[in-house]
Amino acid sequence: MDFLQSLLMGFHVAMTPENLMFCLIGATVGTAVGVLPGIGPVTTIAMLIPLTFHMPAIGSLIMLAGIYYGANHAGSTTAIMLNMPGEPSSVVVCLDGYPLAKKGRAGAALAMSAISSFVAGCVAFMIVAALSPQLSHIALAFGPTEYFATIVMALIMASILTDDSLVTTLGMCMIGLLIGAVGTDLTTGDERYAFGIPSLSDGVNFVAVAVGLYAFTEIIEYSGTTAIRQKMSFSFRGLIPSRDDLTRSWKPILRGTALGSAFGIFPGTGPMLSSFVGYSMEKRLAKDPSRFGKGAIEGVVGPEAAANAAAITHFIPMLTLGIPAGAAMAIMLGALQIQGIAPGPGVMTDHPALFWGLIASMWIGNLMLLVLNLPLIGLWVRLLGMPFHVLYPPIIAFSCIGVYSEQNSYFDILFAAGLGLLGILFRILGANPAPLILSVVLEPLLEQNFRRAMIIGNGDVSVFLKNPISLGILLFTAAVMIYFKVKRKSIIDDVVNLDDKAREPA
Repeated sequence: MDFLQSLLMGFHVAMTPENLMFCLIGATVGTAVGVLPGIGPVTTIAMLIPLTFHMPAIGSLIMLAGIYYGANHAGSTTAIMLNMPGEPSSVVVCLDGYPLAKKGRAGAALAMSAISSFVAGCVAFMIVAALSPQLSHIALAFGPTEYFATIVMALIMASILTDDSLVTTLGMCMIGLLIGAVGTDLTTGDERYAFGIPSLSDGVNFVAVAVGLYAFTEIIEYSGTTAIRQKMSFSFRGLIPSRDDLTRSWKPILRGTALGSAFGIFPGTGPMLSSFVGYSMEKRLAKDPSRFGKGAIEGVVGPEAAANAAAITHFIPMLTLGIPAGAAMAIMLGALQIQGIAPGPGVMTDHPALFWGLIASMWIGNLMLLVLNLPLIGLWVRLLGMPFHVLYPPIIAFSCIGVYSEQNSYFDILFAAGLGLLGILFRILGANPAPLILSVVLEPLLEQNFRRAMIIGNGDVSVFLKNPISLGILLFTAAVMIYFKVKRKSIIDDVVNLDDKAREPA
């Protein structure tokens, strides 16, 4: 009964006029972000964090959450219509979505994509609502050793599943930990890695790091792009799917939802990997795999359901343990800290209105997305006709204002610009910045719990091995590392092969 009462309280909070407006803004902006290539939810959330300083905590998180799952919901629109995925998780949708559009069945593909996303979002919402309180109660029993082991697992899992090169991503984690350690040591009062720069004495501006590595890097990379994509005609008459489409789709939708819901809980997985694995699973289970790549509706709804379910369940570790499962969740965790709210299991007990209001808003946001996506398709397709150089000047101006406004520091803008150039180098080297972002956010928590564990163990490092929970977490992490090192040929190879195929010109 407590669960139902809490959920009803969440809907009461989420359905106030103010929070409904924030949810609508987030869903609308997320939809726009999802269809525009190069402007992902991570970049957008990073740019909008400064706007949340003077917003209510629950309203700001509802808006940022809407942007995140809204972008994953809408990324398939241009993948189907233009063979141009708006989000990385929608890359695999191009394989069958665009062939369906060329056959004159774009409307059916878009409708089934929207339906699969909505169903997956609703199921994932129930999973978040049911599991989050249980995990929060478990997390309350965690001590410094358990938290340290869990954070290490999160960083390692992100490193393993984000990129093919384990060495590269572990290196990005180390760079992120070093950046996160910049500033004054709260224990000793000594400055670390500040190099005599007063602006770094209080630590690195997290907004500058996020905006620099994502927004500025995107702007620099696409600054010379002037090409206009060729548009495809679209008619709303074909939006009603056939009975055959519905018959072929319901099982892939359920399988994709289950897969994405499970994948989203673990750090380092998320919508992109879920969509690729979902596509691979549907192709392997199909009676006629030769249909895939030529316009199979299962190849659209399965990955789409997996991606959207993962986008929703990605919130579980962030809300319950205070540990982000991906780069976007890391930035949202930063937004939570900016609001003066300590992340972790205490969020549910100390801020129940925020916790349950955010969860309830996910269902409301998914309903809004179902209503928004189809009527706005024509607008988004026309918007994509604009060249990139028209879109990016206002983005860079807004980014600079956002970075400057947090601490009124010109140095932060220069620092973000430098990280933008560093982000280009990372892309040239094939290094994903997501583990770096995770490490910057988690470094204070990692360091704090390590010190506490050392105090408890009188300086004996074996304290992490004497605790059964932390030992189990570390052993599981080691086993996963060994598995992905020895058996690289399973899921990751399928993802890479599908990714290469999806990026082939139509």
